[in-house]
Amino acid sequence: MNAMNSDVWDPFGTLRNALWIGGGQWAGKSTVARLLAGRYGLTAYHYDYHDARAHNDRRIARRVRLGEPIPDPDPDAVWVNTSPQKMAEETLAGFPTRFEWALDDLRGLVSGRPIIAEGWGLRPELVAPIIDSPSRMIVMVPSEEFRRRQVRELPRAVAVDHRVSDPDRAQRNRLARDRLVADEAVRSARRLGIRVLEVDGSENAEAVADIVADHFSSYLPLTDVYRS
Repeated sequence: MNAMNSDVWDPFGTLRNALWIGGGQWAGKSTVARLLAGRYGLTAYHYDYHDARAHNDRRIARRVRLGEPIPDPDPDAVWVNTSPQKMAEETLAGFPTRFEWALDDLRGLVSGRPIIAEGWGLRPELVAPIIDSPSRMIVMVPSEEFRRRQVRELPRAVAVDHRVSDPDRAQRNRLARDRLVADEAVRSARRLGIRVLEVDGSENAEAVADIVADHFSSYLPLTDVYRS
């Protein structure tokens, strides 16, 4: 990774200057991105927000183009009557298309300072071709103990936003899927020489943000506007 892929359209230079936080669900990616945005005057892009809301029209249009049913699939088929392995496979298979939509969002952003983009769909194997160095990315994943703590303390960490016949099984499936998807992010990152940061809950969000800031230090402004 010595130079950004010249085939990637980047009209305002946003992508070549971006910093990326990928990884697993509930590792604190959004919190760290917000903290760094506040400290250094960066623009933060939250993948999950756009993926769940702004991209829905594109998702429906794609279904129409492919001849797929327009309504969302039956919630039980998605969350209950399936396996975590199948859920993970389908999630991973969908990330490349969803990543292209995220790139379109990012292309429209112009900032005098780097954009910091975070989200579980920002996969190492997708980001690697458009960055000039592995140090522009970090992959954050929760330890097993921290994952269990998040489940206890953050109800949204296990919530399934659909009515299903077996909520407990749906939650178990979702948690197992998230673990498999995170594990694949770790394997991909290590294969590509991208740093993996396991968050175990022993340090608060500010301390974790310090670690990530140190990793990105060569790209960040010299002035920490939050702490100055």
